[in-house]
Amino acid sequence: MDLAVEGWRFSRLFLKALSKMDAGVSGRYVNQLRYFQKRIEESLERSGLRLVNVEGQIFDPGVAAAALNIGDYEAGDKLVIDQMVEPIIMGEDGLKRQGTVTVSKVTG
Repeated sequence: MDLAVEGWRFSRLFLKALSKMDAGVSGRYVNQLRYFQKRIEESLERSGLRLVNVEGQIFDPGVAAAALNIGDYEAGDKLVIDQMVEPIIMGEDGLKRQGTVTVSKVTG
């Protein structure tokens, strides 16, 4: 699980680096990244595990992730998960590892 989380983190960092590259050059690297991510998912699947990304979803206290910046908001604020810092890992029998997120206030 730890290696899968580190691979997930590395993938996110690699995507940020690719976004700064010329589109003609980055295409090949994007395909290699997708292959790497697929291999991680297949490895986890063989162990009965899967990564869960909840970015863009409404945050509530029941979500299997700790919000790093929850103290910045009031109790009644409607919050959305804007970034996963660490993914949630689920197993066949439930939660295996809690994720970590940052949240922002829903506007409008």
